[in-house]
Amino acid sequence: MPVRIGMISFAHMHAASYAACVQSNPNALLTGISDDDSERGKQMAEAYECEYFGSVDALLEADIDAVIICTENALHRDATLRAAAAGKHVMCEKPISISVEDAQAMINACADAGVGLMTAFPCRYGPAYIEARRLVQQGQVGDILAMKGTNRGRNPGGWFVEPQFSGGGATIDHTVHITDLMRDITGDEVASVYCEMDRFFNPQLRCDDAGLITMDFTGGAIATLDCSWSRPPHYPTWGDATLAVVGTEGNLWIDLFSEKLHVYQNDASGYSWAGYGANLDDGLVDAFCDAVATGAPMPITGRDGLKAMEVALAAYQSAALGEAVTLPL
Repeated sequence: MPVRIGMISFAHMHAASYAACVQSNPNALLTGISDDDSERGKQMAEAYECEYFGSVDALLEADIDAVIICTENALHRDATLRAAAAGKHVMCEKPISISVEDAQAMINACADAGVGLMTAFPCRYGPAYIEARRLVQQGQVGDILAMKGTNRGRNPGGWFVEPQFSGGGATIDHTVHITDLMRDITGDEVASVYCEMDRFFNPQLRCDDAGLITMDFTGGAIATLDCSWSRPPHYPTWGDATLAVVGTEGNLWIDLFSEKLHVYQNDASGYSWAGYGANLDDGLVDAFCDAVATGAPMPITGRDGLKAMEVALAAYQSAALGEAVTLPL
């Protein structure tokens, strides 16, 4: 019996990839789509050959086992609480929410309902990261002393630059992925955060588009992270996701999207990169479906989502105060 999946909203651009991954999984079935933008929802339902539901509640009343939530960030809590109340497992797009209170409410609701809550952190399924984590766990790097991460990208526009929907700007958008990898590879929590941020690339924005974060970890490591929307529109790819690890016995360099072809075209598209490596979203969606099917714990939890988001929220506080902020908030 395949795991029956419903999609709640295609507001986030990652939704299309997740839907395709569900379709490619032989043990899963994309059953239906709900979207408050009915035109978009109907188009997606037609594209993915499944049923369109006119409301979230209608989708949740259907014969499904789980949902993937890709609404605007500020709406994650409501969708998750509805899904939990209906007894559906949840995979929620990152960041898990826009406040600690919302994230904790989501975690509590799913726990009380006996359903799983997974945060969408596909970077954990990158082959380079998996191998790096194995080397660290084997002790080949020694004690981790320092890390440097980047998750630089283009400004996505739309609701991403409207703080009432996104919760901020580049910092909340691009902090959580690499922070999650740092937490996972060290096994430690972030103890303090210092951040410099600004509207540097587009001063007309109502949110930040540049951020540089410094973190201290409970195990003694220090880290920096560039989470800026610093890639111009004609950059050859959307951005990057990298992590350098410095240990007492060795160093590691992880580039999750290094496998690429350099493409030159004699038209307006010009020069671009075409990736040919592993599809990280496949690993993420497959792991979610496996957990739903077997009843195993979610491999990336709601708490993981909360702790990564907490770093982004602390970064905003630090930038406003001009000083480091201690965690937990």
